[in-house]
Amino acid sequence: MKTTLITALGFVLLSSAGAHADHAHADRAHEDHAQAEHKMDHGAQMAAHDGAVYEIGALHIERPFSRASLPNQPVGGGFFTVTNTGSEDDRLIAASTSPERADHMEIHEMAMDGQVMKMRELSDGLSIPAGETVELKPGGFHLMMMGLKQPLVEGESVTVSLTFEQAGTIEIPLAIGALNAKGGAAQGHMTHGN
Repeated sequence: MKTTLITALGFVLLSSAGAHADHAHADRAHEDHAQAEHKMDHGAQMAAHDGAVYEIGALHIERPFSRASLPNQPVGGGFFTVTNTGSEDDRLIAASTSPERADHMEIHEMAMDGQVMKMRELSDGLSIPAGETVELKPGGFHLMMMGLKQPLVEGESVTVSLTFEQAGTIEIPLAIGALNAKGGAAQGHMTHGN
């Protein structure tokens, strides 16, 4: 538990450091962004720009993304929105990525406990109630890639496998955004210049 909490604290601090660095360069980055050529692979571009919806059973998964990692950062997050259009509850029970990317993945929750933000593994998975949408986002529910073997590089993507109790298993690409990315590019955070 201490190791998970320390790892979580390190992840939050590293993400915060990236946010401060990005803020210092926000004006220049905003101007450069409109003219920049993005280095995303085709799969990440499709997910980011066409509002791709990944479907399995009654579940619709949208805006999958991750954040770039710093060198030697041991963990990375995974985020997306999942809508259960069916009449039965489902549950995200497992997530994985290639062993070349990370040792393993866990499903986590960050929540306030008094005045302290704590992260914990959801060992029973994450409930996806019928007719509802659940958002995995920074500071809330999320996937955690543990023991990163290589950095998560902005503009690339990482493929993850999601296993749901009822719907089954699906592979989706997480488009890797900036250190402080708050949402998938389909929300309008990324555009191509002319």
